[in-house]
Amino acid sequence: MALIDSELAGRRVLVIEDESFVLMLLEDTLAEIGCEIAGTASRVGEALDKVGSLSFDVAILDVNLNGSQTLEVAARLAQAGVPFVFATGYGATGLLSHFDGVPILQKPFQQSDLEHALRAALVRGKAAA
Repeated sequence: MALIDSELAGRRVLVIEDESFVLMLLEDTLAEIGCEIAGTASRVGEALDKVGSLSFDVAILDVNLNGSQTLEVAARLAQAGVPFVFATGYGATGLLSHFDGVPILQKPFQQSDLEHALRAALVRGKAAA
């Protein structure tokens, strides 16, 4: 059993992911490190709705949802000042330059990778505030 990360414990996370297996893995891993799931979305429109209606501390944003890039969602998160992590199985190439510095969670990932990415996003969010 993993130890709860005191820096991340109680943080509310919006998970935007279209692969059900990856979503379940993220939900389980986030619970193990003490985070709460604020909500989930698997389509761009649903993600935009939840970004506008839910309260959360950080988001995990799959770069590609069912063939649609999520850059509009990333822009909305950035505009709202909400820290986020890009999750991708394709690597960092192709991400637009105005999202430089956004932490990237490379799939497949380990718990420590997720913790590191979330911490980096939260630090980046504090620095931007």
